[in-house]
Amino acid sequence: MLSAIGKSPSEKPCNTIDTLVGVKTEVKGDVVFTGGLRIDGKVRGNVTAKGDANSTLVLSENASIMGNVTVPHIITNGTIKGNVRASERVELQTKSEITGDVYYKVIEMALGAVINGNLVREGTETAREKGTISRLKAAVESGSETED
Repeated sequence: MLSAIGKSPSEKPCNTIDTLVGVKTEVKGDVVFTGGLRIDGKVRGNVTAKGDANSTLVLSENASIMGNVTVPHIITNGTIKGNVRASERVELQTKSEITGDVYYKVIEMALGAVINGNLVREGTETAREKGTISRLKAAVESGSETED
């Protein structure tokens, strides 16, 4: 699914799992990783991808994180209680549940996924903002005012 959007090679998510937190494992403290991280257990702390722009976090339906998540790419079917900041892509599968704000560039949300918080799109200015700026520039150049 992630390859469906035409992205340059530096923006492709990591397609390997370098680190695994097993279903019977509970980590207390912050986790910093590069490459691919799959969590099947519990993490009580922040999860952060360091340096690598294509790092990917994968959460299974058994996974839970109590802390903030900062990664380029996230694919989740688990539970997150904290803010999520994905500089590239968020994929929410059917059993995923996030309690906190989600900052994203691209988001894909399956039927059944739940977000209890704000959705904030980051990145380039939106088409609406571009249109407003264009209308304002045209109004200034012509000496008239426009209203929405």
